[in-house]
Amino acid sequence: MNLLFVCSMNKWRSPTAEKVFRRVEAVSARSAGTSRKARRPITIQDIRWADIICVMESKHLSRLRGDFRGELLHKEVHVLDIPDDYQFMDPELVELLLNSVQPIIDP
Repeated sequence: MNLLFVCSMNKWRSPTAEKVFRRVEAVSARSAGTSRKARRPITIQDIRWADIICVMESKHLSRLRGDFRGELLHKEVHVLDIPDDYQFMDPELVELLLNSVQPIIDP
């Protein structure tokens, strides 16, 4: 299963999610940002690669729809509702991610 995590700048939330879920067996994870100034800006190849896309906030989904509407038509996308209040690998962020994403990958 290919999981793509998306936030704005690809600095804290999505890289944390990538690191956490890379440890999960049978899961490949990567992260990207919606901003053109992101550490790793999202590409069409990222969208095509992903089986499931997890965005941190609704604004990220809106940005993806604006930039990749056709590519998202048959993609499973989830809004995690995780605000930009955490640093990389913050234990509270890790717990939020696990609680939000585990039910998506283990229904």
